[in-house]
Amino acid sequence: MSPVRRGDALPIFNRIGVLRAERKMSRAQLAQLVDVNPQTVGALERGDHYPSLDLAFRICWVFDLPVEAVFSRTEFGPLSTEVYRNALSTEVYRNAQSTEINRSHRTTEGSEKPSA
Repeated sequence: MSPVRRGDALPIFNRIGVLRAERKMSRAQLAQLVDVNPQTVGALERGDHYPSLDLAFRICWVFDLPVEAVFSRTEFGPLSTEVYRNALSTEVYRNAQSTEINRSHRTTEGSEKPSA
């Protein structure tokens, strides 16, 4: 059974080409791992066809990523932007935690009574 294309109303975007290139994997290699022909991989990468749920899971298994990291209903931005955004969010979170710990520590120190 060939993959189905749903049209412009319900697009499915993917990062198959980027993930494959990142791992220096050819279309033929990915096709063999997920048991399809290389032309199917090309059609998926171009967005000419959408994968079945089973094929999507097999592709995600090869890349060891969750479905939402490989497929989306909205267009993916550049991976570098996403990685930077995640790194920035993590740093902001750590800084907030550190500030809260320092604030808490100062409050605790200020409320202690000096020993006689």
